[in-house]
Amino acid sequence: MPRTLIVTNDFPPRPGGIQAFVHELALRRPAESVVVYCSTPTARGAAAWGDPAAFDLRQPFPVVRESTPVLLPTPAATRRAARILRIARCDSVLFGAAAPLGLMAPALRAAGARRIVGLTHGHEAGWAALPGARAALRSVGEHTDHLTYLGDYTRRRLARALSPAAAARLRPLAPGVDTGRFRPGAGGAAVRERHGLTGRPVVVCVSRLVARKGQDTLLRAWPRVLADVPDAALLLVGGGPDRRRLAALARDRGVAHAVRFAGDVPAAELPAHYDAGDVFAMPCRTRNGGLDVEGLGIVYLEASASGLPVVAGDSGGAPDAVRDGDTGLVVDGRRPGPTARALVRLLRDPDAAAAMGARGRAWVEEAWSWEAAAGRLDALLAG
Repeated sequence: MPRTLIVTNDFPPRPGGIQAFVHELALRRPAESVVVYCSTPTARGAAAWGDPAAFDLRQPFPVVRESTPVLLPTPAATRRAARILRIARCDSVLFGAAAPLGLMAPALRAAGARRIVGLTHGHEAGWAALPGARAALRSVGEHTDHLTYLGDYTRRRLARALSPAAAARLRPLAPGVDTGRFRPGAGGAAVRERHGLTGRPVVVCVSRLVARKGQDTLLRAWPRVLADVPDAALLLVGGGPDRRRLAALARDRGVAHAVRFAGDVPAAELPAHYDAGDVFAMPCRTRNGGLDVEGLGIVYLEASASGLPVVAGDSGGAPDAVRDGDTGLVVDGRRPGPTARALVRLLRDPDAAAAMGARGRAWVEEAWSWEAAAGRLDALLAG
């Protein structure tokens, strides 16, 4: 049976969008056709996210972990990947993130890989703008059969860094959404009760608390939202380095009473937290001269699957995950005014908001299934 070696720095139990993307693709490969080579969480990370050894034993495929928290294309890691490929008799390779792990491609080709595919997730747009990283990305493109892209924005940015031949081999492959898990009625009432939000209009944001995601824009917009919708509440789901700064900002803006910080929640509880909202908002913005940019924003699609209208920032590929004016609204994530106006519009017209959410769920069911994503990967690996 053809077998695929997945080489990735991003893999559960560490949480994150890339981790979930790679894991879901691995689970949907044919039985006994996958071997994963990945990094190992630090002891602190394992304590927070779960024991990687226990996680690996539950998988329907073998997982080989390098004893490092960050897997890089070093000579030692490349040699080990080649050994695994030969021992497991793999004939194809999937890089969980093409940059930088795709630099292993020539050695794995020499070790017997017939097909090599590299996933991209948006951060490569930043690589394409920096001379040294751009050269590395160009090299990865030359030595893989296909690099994937999330949407039109990332395709354009990647193509600028690649040779014409490699650019012509770019193929779309975005994450899917499990509409059986992310759905209306997934347990939001219990989350509302837990945070004292029963009966209130709720805007929910599910994301890491980092500057690019725009939680600070939401907090700056919140006084205006409360002026028009006095009982509105903001539920921020996720952890991250900006937690203290955001809590201080909520106090400074006089809106702390209307804001709840849920912190990190287990993956199994994410659908209920989306379902706790009436509107989803993440007004992401591009930072650092275009180096820090949103690749797609799977959270918008999970929110749409949950039946929520979404308010998205205009950073990078985020608009690719929203039908502006149909499933949600796209705003300038740098400014609180447009975000406030969009939220007030949706909160004050719940019937129109619900209709927008229903259209969003139908769109996700039609165009963003995991089955479709797995089928596209099958075709890329089969050649």
